[in-house]
Amino acid sequence: MAGDLAQDFLFQRIREMTPQQVSLVDTISELLNVSSDSAYRGIRGETPLVLEEAKLLCHHFHLSLDQLLNIRSNSTLFQTSYINNTQYTFDNYLKDLLNQLRHIEGFIKKEIIFLTKKLHIFAKMLSAPFFAFRYFFWNKSIVSSPEYATKGFVLDCLAPETKAIAKDMARTYSRIPSTEIWNTEAVNRIILQIAYYKEMGVFSSAADIKAVYDSIEETLFHLKEQAEYGVKFYPGENPSMKKQNLRFFYNRVVLGDNTILVTTDHIRTVYLNYNVLNYMITRDEKFCVNTFNELDTLTRRSTMISETGEKQRNIFFNILISKIEDRKRHL
Repeated sequence: MAGDLAQDFLFQRIREMTPQQVSLVDTISELLNVSSDSAYRGIRGETPLVLEEAKLLCHHFHLSLDQLLNIRSNSTLFQTSYINNTQYTFDNYLKDLLNQLRHIEGFIKKEIIFLTKKLHIFAKMLSAPFFAFRYFFWNKSIVSSPEYATKGFVLDCLAPETKAIAKDMARTYSRIPSTEIWNTEAVNRIILQIAYYKEMGVFSSAADIKAVYDSIEETLFHLKEQAEYGVKFYPGENPSMKKQNLRFFYNRVVLGDNTILVTTDHIRTVYLNYNVLNYMITRDEKFCVNTFNELDTLTRRSTMISETGEKQRNIFFNILISKIEDRKRHL
């Protein structure tokens, strides 16, 4: 691709990815640390970008420099996040997720397609005891935060700021239209984790274990109600006052993995989960198109249980809820 065409292509992609209420000139000016006039000339192609500027823009907007320069290869460029206990903490991770949700919400046309093999993170934020356990588990057993090494679980382990972030994330996610593809394995992992902590003596009492199970069950009933209305809403909100924005599918075809495909206007972005919490991001067009086609095929082979499909909806959620009730009986 010739240089001027590459620059035109780059700014076309950036323009498509920028919410309409955000000034493209101001964004470019700030990123490249140049005047608004210089940014405007670059966008119009009157001033060529240097390689470092193109690299900076590609990095910020998660674009492939290979694709920009039309370098043919079988590789796909991903941006990764990796939680550690120094530069990028778990709380930083949550704040970044919230910022990404807000960015997605800023577009006029947006949708999230979510293939999940477990209760996803936004569902876990709908009930405080459930999220408190997940937050504790992630810090203690996944992130290995030093301050959690010898801690036992208590229900009020969340700091006020963490509670506020979780509530904001759940509310923001509920406002973004989504297609969610679930299977009946969704609660298996959390059940195993609770049982493991029970054996380790991490819980202070059986009452706390029951409170977590009750919270999970409450979450499942809320998800069932969301599917019934075809609407995502935060607990306490009236679903009849909201626009329909949820397609919920019961997947009995494949177990799958945790894959998220986000469409904002005409741009697709894929998030692939790895190592429990971390994720890789790509906007590679070929990869995103292939992922969309695979998810579309899976939805057509699954049963839609939002709004319609009451019998299958009851079957699906009764399977999940019965697993939780069984564990509660054996406390």
